[in-house]
Amino acid sequence: MFTGIVEALGRIARIERRAERVDLEIEVPDALGRGVAVGDSISVDGCCLTVAARSARGLCFQAVPETLRRTALGERVAGERVHLERALRADGRLDGHFVQGHVDGVGRIEAREARGDDVRLRIACAPEFARLLVQKGSVAVDGVSLTVVDPDERGFWVALIPHTLEVTTLGLRAPGSAVNLEADVLGKYVLEYLERLAPRS
Repeated sequence: MFTGIVEALGRIARIERRAERVDLEIEVPDALGRGVAVGDSISVDGCCLTVAARSARGLCFQAVPETLRRTALGERVAGERVHLERALRADGRLDGHFVQGHVDGVGRIEAREARGDDVRLRIACAPEFARLLVQKGSVAVDGVSLTVVDPDERGFWVALIPHTLEVTTLGLRAPGSAVNLEADVLGKYVLEYLERLAPRS
């Protein structure tokens, strides 16, 4: 479980594509890397990945076909920066919202608008994902906890304040860029529960 509050930016040092998986080596800041052990869960651009090994440059992860099919990790390239967050401690402060790191789908940046000091992004998504969103609800975009603005059946907007632009890569994403999306887990459970209670026609 995560919060969607990015702890640090890492850099993809190596991507090795094998027959059944992709191996990732990510350079991480010392302050984050020192507290991480093999087997720990780390959110990498919103994807919950297990630390498979440590290296001289940072941390190593393995992405299997299911992960690559459901996320944008397969489109990342060496040199790109990624959002990193360690798992939420039971005694930690919850500043964002509950984020599982289980990506619901891949969205695409459709438009970018600068408005004074902030930037608005229009993110296109599948209708199946859009139905999970509510106005002013929470959404994780590449693992960043954000507020949903003006959702419709094709997508939604998010507003990035100067601090978010400074500590994440979202402000650098151009139209066409793929982003990992995760809807609010509480909303997903409520919707599933209500649909099970609905009378069958």
